Amino acid sequence: MILTLLSDFGTSDVYIAVMKGTIAQINSSLTVIDLTHHVPPQDIATARFHLMSAYPYFPVGTVHVAVVDPGVGSQRRAIAIQLESGFLVAPDNGLVSGVLSQQGATAAVELTNPSYWRTSSPSTTFHGRDIFAAAGAHLTSGVPLQELGTGIDLSTIVQLPIPDLIRTGSTVQGVIQAIDHFGNLITTIPGSDVAGKSWSVRIENSIYSGQATYSESEPGEILALVGSHGWVEVAANRANAQTHLNLKWGSVVSVMINEDQRLPIELTNGSNTGNKSDRLTTKVGNDR
Repeated sequence: MILTLLSDFGTSDVYIAVMKGTIAQINSSLTVIDLTHHVPPQDIATARFHLMSAYPYFPVGTVHVAVVDPGVGSQRRAIAIQLESGFLVAPDNGLVSGVLSQQGATAAVELTNPSYWRTSSPSTTFHGRDIFAAAGAHLTSGVPLQELGTGIDLSTIVQLPIPDLIRTGSTVQGVIQAIDHFGNLITTIPGSDVAGKSWSVRIENSIYSGQATYSESEPGEILALVGSHGWVEVAANRANAQTHLNLKWGSVVSVMINEDQRLPIELTNGSNTGNKSDRLTTKVGNDR
């Protein structure tokens, strides 16, 4: 049986270790895998993306414990969800909404049964240890979901407010849903929208060409491509696109399918210094 952990706790303190100790006291035969503990503090949106991205790679029955919990100690619910292929244990703050957008949920409970907490008097600042880790470990030990607490309506689970895609003709508008360690700007636009097509990305007044690989651009050049998780990304070859463009979560990005492949489009931004890395060029078609 596998249990995964995701948090914003970092690794310089003992928070992760004591969560693992709590888990081991309940089920010492588990394989515990760390997804990441370097989510930026209180960044629910980034945690949502990481959990959604990792979930499909784990075996059926895996329990995922995710704790990015700026509302710890408040009236926000602590929940556990049974999916068609596994379980989620997390605060009800939108963190699980990415997985739920892709996986079917069958049942959910609020974690109200103290028999399955680490202590009946949990810390008001560390539910990760006292409630979430313990509940996840009990699930791996075969405790039925319904024993962990009170059933809740799946439709009441908090969704992170990410705008829907807007499709207009040959244009798809989405937003940046995550920024990774390399500064790649990961959008909500599926890569399937551009598969086998000539395309480009517009951000404000700039256009970036859609490429298949980083090597199709010069070092430092901004480009668009489909990343390994299957989303359209805006990146920089051997550089940091987020630093270069100064964009953030929720910034609007549009993909344009280039139906007329005869004419190249070349734009330069107002701050162009003449350096090739500052030149924002869309190459239409296969002419590279």
